[in-house]
Amino acid sequence: MYRLVRGAGPFLAGLACAGCTSNGADGDAGRPPNRPNIILVLTDDMGYGDVGYSGAQGSAAQGFTTPSLDRLAAEGMRFTNFYAAAPVCSPSRAALLTGSYPVRIGVTDVLQPDSAIGLNLQEVTIAELLKSAGYATAAVGKWHLGDAESLLPTRQGFDEFFGLPYSNDMTPLPLLENEQAIEAEPDQAQLTQRYTERARDFITRNRERPFLLYLAHSMPHIPLAVSDAFKGESGQGLYGDAVMEIDGSVGEILDTLDELEIARDTLVVFTSDNGPWLAYGNHAGSAGPLREGKWTTFEGGQRVPGIVRWPRRIGGAATSNQIVSALDLFPTIAAITGAAPPAWPLDGRNILPILEGASGTPNPSEAAYFYYYLGDELQAVRSGRWKLHLAHRYKTAPEPGADGERGKEEYRDIPLSLFDLDADPGETTSLAAEYPDIVVQLKDAAASFDSDIKQNLRPVGQR
Repeated sequence: MYRLVRGAGPFLAGLACAGCTSNGADGDAGRPPNRPNIILVLTDDMGYGDVGYSGAQGSAAQGFTTPSLDRLAAEGMRFTNFYAAAPVCSPSRAALLTGSYPVRIGVTDVLQPDSAIGLNLQEVTIAELLKSAGYATAAVGKWHLGDAESLLPTRQGFDEFFGLPYSNDMTPLPLLENEQAIEAEPDQAQLTQRYTERARDFITRNRERPFLLYLAHSMPHIPLAVSDAFKGESGQGLYGDAVMEIDGSVGEILDTLDELEIARDTLVVFTSDNGPWLAYGNHAGSAGPLREGKWTTFEGGQRVPGIVRWPRRIGGAATSNQIVSALDLFPTIAAITGAAPPAWPLDGRNILPILEGASGTPNPSEAAYFYYYLGDELQAVRSGRWKLHLAHRYKTAPEPGADGERGKEEYRDIPLSLFDLDADPGETTSLAAEYPDIVVQLKDAAASFDSDIKQNLRPVGQR
């Protein structure tokens, strides 16, 4: 599928910064306020409870810490109700990059090596949006939106790509430089650091112009692997080590922005593609107080860490409880930069007013969030504090495995159920009988939205 280029390696020139030209004392002298650099950091299978400010499974002595992510939250805004657009990876990533629900664009399941489909080239990605506004663009890490050469990041608006075409548990596993394989089976213990080095290099090379960096880590998806520098660093085994290495990566990137004096005018987003894969036990993360994890539309499957830092426009140590999702990144970035969005409607909304501290309750129709599972099954809807599960079957892991082994999984059924997420984030007690009017309202909203979206589908990409 890919031509292996012997002896090639990632281009890492310019990391040392000696002789770099400063942009001025503030690092953004003369730069318009609507031209921030954009850095999107996405992890794989990291849970809501896997960051320090959400517990991170205990103290440094008995769990693991995330000082760089805690710093990011302290200097920006963290979201307590931030959602991935799907409970599995390919659909979630497609939605983040396009601002559209996965069902609308046809990427509804996990793509496999040699998959016949991928993200349609007719879709407009965040990279294409920003290229039209003069941005340099790079994708580093996991792609997983089509592994045919015609569907790789370099065909979707990214000037350069360094990473894996899909998940790190799939084979064959080539490491790609743009559209060519440079290694047949890379050492996974070095992936996080190599991604970080490439990210820093891209930032350094493009410090004088606005840029988009999409850094999609392969970890902490199984099989877990960490470099020697982080092996044994946590008190929670390999999973904690992997998260701490990602945290260290974030710290290196923040330090690079500081050194280049461009931190004030760089918007950094940190989130995960879905919740933890609980079947893997101690090689999986934690959803904290939330129910279930990856492969489900319970909160643990889609509510994930969400942090945004932009010193020019966002005050520090801010917390938002409003419902926000990865779908909102595309329209928000379009609104910030003035770049022209595509002609079709987007499913996300501009959350810049939230980032800038706007108070009050948003329009309920704008705040509603719809939970789609594999294929086109709408399983739940949330508006405000209320979440309605439509009757459906879900996958659970009653007997998780250990040390990298996948445990027992089985399917169970949930009937029509209504939960008050403010009082019951673990979705333990249905209030459907007590609030039949809320049930009817949310059922009607779900049916209306599902009908509308299925009348306005766009074609999936083909190899």
